[in-house]
Amino acid sequence: QVQLVESGGGLVQAGDSLRLGCVASGRTFSRYSMGWFRQAPGKEREFVAARRGSFGNSDYADSVKGRFTISRDYVKDTVYLEMSGLKPEDTAVYYCAASAQRNSDSANEASYDYWGQGTQVTVSS
Repeated sequence: QVQLVESGGGLVQAGDSLRLGCVASGRTFSRYSMGWFRQAPGKEREFVAARRGSFGNSDYADSVKGRFTISRDYVKDTVYLEMSGLKPEDTAVYYCAASAQRNSDSANEASYDYWGQGTQVTVSS
């Protein structure tokens, strides 16, 4: 049974940093692309960042470039999202996702096969 479990969310102030983690289990994910999405209240879920499998490259949404960094521990099947310079508009539920589809659009939700339950990040002004 595949599971993605996020952790690390919380309440922080604007300008603070936070690290989210997502542990994948149920199979080996080294070849999977792993991504982070977020959904703010009243808005659609949006792409944040992704890291392709097999030590592939990373992609970021323009809104987080230069502030967020995605990384992976291929031994632990864990993906991290380091967030710095947080802004109130970063407030959302953050979801981890895994994709087995090769050469897929990493920013497209439809590319992902598995999702975590989400972790809340709240940034106060």
